Amino acid sequence: MTFSFARMALAATLAVTSLTACSDDEVPPPKPLPRVRIETVAPKPSVTEISLTGSIAARTETHLSFRTSGRIIERLVDVGDAVRKGQLLAQMDDEVQQADLESARATLSAATADLSHATAAFTRQQTLLRANSTAQTTYDLAEENLKVARASVKSAESALSNAEETLSYTKLTADADGVVTARNADVGETVQAAQAVFSVAVDGPRDAVFDIYESLLRSGEPPEVTVSLASDPSIVARGPVREIAPTVDRQTGTVRVKVGLDRPPAAMTLASVVRGTVSLAGPPAFTLPPSALAASGGKPAVWVLDPAQTTVSLRPVTVAEYQTDAMIIATGLQAGDRVVVDGTKLLRQGQTVLLAEGSAP
Repeated sequence: MTFSFARMALAATLAVTSLTACSDDEVPPPKPLPRVRIETVAPKPSVTEISLTGSIAARTETHLSFRTSGRIIERLVDVGDAVRKGQLLAQMDDEVQQADLESARATLSAATADLSHATAAFTRQQTLLRANSTAQTTYDLAEENLKVARASVKSAESALSNAEETLSYTKLTADADGVVTARNADVGETVQAAQAVFSVAVDGPRDAVFDIYESLLRSGEPPEVTVSLASDPSIVARGPVREIAPTVDRQTGTVRVKVGLDRPPAAMTLASVVRGTVSLAGPPAFTLPPSALAASGGKPAVWVLDPAQTTVSLRPVTVAEYQTDAMIIATGLQAGDRVVVDGTKLLRQGQTVLLAEGSAP
């Protein structure tokens, strides 16, 4: 019995040893290759849409001032008022000018009376001279008096005209139809000649004015801009870039751009807030879905397939623009590159991959 038990124990030990040896010799099955989907890229013309906020302004704005110095005694309009050409806007104290006008009128009246008398006297001397009833010297004196009287009337008429013109300087009138946009003086204030009292936005063509960063400016023919009312985007106008300021604003770093609107909708009143949208053509670029984005050293990169080896490598790229469902690659790719667009998460440099159905080889 003892011998049989010993043999059984030995046999069991050998069996266990044999099983262990077989287990150590087995090779674990290889990990499955990652399956990726790729796209073959080709450059396409890039278009960048820019939207900016601006306001409506008159293309022409006039600054109105009195042509003489004095104190304002009446103001008839204020900011926001519509005015017509020739409409009285403000009145200056004209007491002195009125007195000068009355004096000029009196002088002209007296000169006219003198001329009437001189004319009558000369006519009489002409009659007497033909009848040899007056001396030549008397006739000559009457003729000279007539010339002086005529000159006096002419001078008085000129003085009256000047007085009337000077009086008109005390009235400030609109030189065109428009809307008052600024008031710089009020009743009781003394203003100097040529000092701006009102600014008026002249009716007619208007501009949409935008302040944009210099980096957004492009050389070449300025594009057409679509302008929409911020409060009602359905109200739209279109126009070309009419003017670009030659200098950059030092405080904001922006350049003022004016878009010409020859016939803007009536709702686009002065100072209305508007949005300007323009599409700018850029150099050819590559478009990829956001799922293709990876990173290399903290910078954007994509996985590119080597079709001969079916391996992938990480390539740094420059992203020009991130969009909702795409990204625009400016540099780092060439036409015909095969880029992994799905399955990038578990890839490593030089890894062999399987192509998903629908991928271009």
